[in-house]
Amino acid sequence: MNQKYAQEPWLRGTLTDVAPVPRAVVHALELAREDIERWCGGLSNDQFNARPFRIAPVAFHIRHIARSMDRLLTYAEERSLTAEQFAALKTELEGDATRSELFAELKTAFEKSVERIRALDTTRLSDAREVGRQRRPTTVGGLLIHLAEHTQRHVGQVITTAKIVTAQHL
Repeated sequence: MNQKYAQEPWLRGTLTDVAPVPRAVVHALELAREDIERWCGGLSNDQFNARPFRIAPVAFHIRHIARSMDRLLTYAEERSLTAEQFAALKTELEGDATRSELFAELKTAFEKSVERIRALDTTRLSDAREVGRQRRPTTVGGLLIHLAEHTQRHVGQVITTAKIVTAQHL
């Protein structure tokens, strides 16, 4: 195994200055970033946009990860989504992504998300929040946990799709 990926972020003894719940979320995001780099770093632009068996392409999942982190943290911060966030949501499935733009967007999204997570008041994780147009009830902590699990779910789809497009020599 590549030494860089030998130990998962949560086992590295890092982020000890961050409270346990946000620390776990940030570690999940670090693992997501590393897994995407590991499994997608060598993909071509065509492979990022390929839709084997008509499934969503790697590019979609990467855009969705980046943009959903922003949306979920907006709800955690008790704000409403902006017109720009809604517009970006509608473009996640577009098939013209380049490797460089995807990794740039993802890098920025991870960096900003970590800053925003660190800025949350950890004494208010039980505070009520609402999600979406239907204003579904949750909490700040619930949003953070969902951010981690949702990101990891899409990373799994990224890895699986990357393996398929690599095996098909697309």
